[in-house]
Amino acid sequence: MAKRNGKARLYWRERGGAPRAYGDFRDFTAEGGKREPLIPPGETLAATNADVAQVLIAARLKELESIRRERQLLGVRRRSTLFEYAREHLIAKAKAGKVTDGWLEAAEVYLSRAVDYLGAERNLAAITVGDVRGWAEHLASLPSRLGGTTSGGTIRHHLNALSNLYRRAQGEGYVLPGYNPVAALMDKPTAERHEAKWLEVHEAALLIEAARTMTLRRADLAIPFLHPLVATMLLTGGRKSEVLGLEVSDLSFDRKTVTFRVNDHRRLKTATSARVVPLWPQLEEILRPYVFGQDRPPTRLLFPARSGSEERMITNFDKALDQLAIRAGFWEYVLDAEGKPVKGKAGQPRKSGTITSKQFRHSYCAARLQTLDQGAPVSIYTVGRELGHGGETLVKRVYGHLGQVRHRSEVVEYRVEHFTRELEERLALLRL
Repeated sequence: MAKRNGKARLYWRERGGAPRAYGDFRDFTAEGGKREPLIPPGETLAATNADVAQVLIAARLKELESIRRERQLLGVRRRSTLFEYAREHLIAKAKAGKVTDGWLEAAEVYLSRAVDYLGAERNLAAITVGDVRGWAEHLASLPSRLGGTTSGGTIRHHLNALSNLYRRAQGEGYVLPGYNPVAALMDKPTAERHEAKWLEVHEAALLIEAARTMTLRRADLAIPFLHPLVATMLLTGGRKSEVLGLEVSDLSFDRKTVTFRVNDHRRLKTATSARVVPLWPQLEEILRPYVFGQDRPPTRLLFPARSGSEERMITNFDKALDQLAIRAGFWEYVLDAEGKPVKGKAGQPRKSGTITSKQFRHSYCAARLQTLDQGAPVSIYTVGRELGHGGETLVKRVYGHLGQVRHRSEVVEYRVEHFTRELEERLALLRL
């Protein structure tokens, strides 16, 4: 087809009572060109001014010519819009089976926001570093659930999701090798680093005692094994999904071990997550009567969900932890964006537990670092391997904590009788 000049490309259509500018780019069909409205940035309708339309034609031609040059001279073989390729990328991630459903759901949210801001019909190769910078600034202005604005860590998650998409696009020929506008962005936002919340040994002992003495008001709705569950998390350092996915066969009372491995109910996070950790004496004392008791359901899972006949994992026990934390004195008022207590149905300020399953993993690491291994302080590498890490870096940087109450022992244990002075008042309230 003969090359059109600028005037021949421009034509007009009546839309909403006014002539609207359209461009004819059908000589760039392979690059995605077609008859399309010439819409100025920030607007939703095609332009009505001829000078503006000519500027938009020139910009669109520059983009299409760049795509053609990349395809013919530099090896970009394919073309896709951001919306189309984001969908393909997520499908490919799901088929590979190397990420969790939670990761996929989060990535879908992040990429949907990228599509909304950058444009569903934007060509992947046409998105620039400036576009990505503008998106990051836009995200920083959005309100968060806690009343502020989007944190640097959350913005970084969004950018990482888009960057991961461009890594795939490079390999599949949708953009030039090395083309990644996210990677080229300088001064990316980062999360603020704070020491994670964790429990000292005497606090963990109080929590286990609170779980042991807790009365179930609704046995049909409550978690009947909250005591062994909390003890297992605190005494193995396992991740939430790892502990909830434990099977009875993963326990060995003869070898005194707990084995974390892949099974039909859940995967493991990394290749180093498959590991064997000690079955500490206190945990054995709690789990032995639970495992061999008559009340435990005959299931493969150590902590099975109660509803239905199909055996499945528990996915959430946050409410049970809230009740346990309130009972043990670990609680705070729920505050709104202005810092005022939120009132419940009865008009009283709502309380919320401050205990999460993530804190149990940190608490185990802190307690394990205080133990002895054949009379000498335990190796940081040993602690890292028990947590499922490939080395000791994360123990030093993230999981290692130094508490005010030191408790040197040959084993990890949280026994209230060792801390009667520290816990005297709280134990008295607990047993009222």
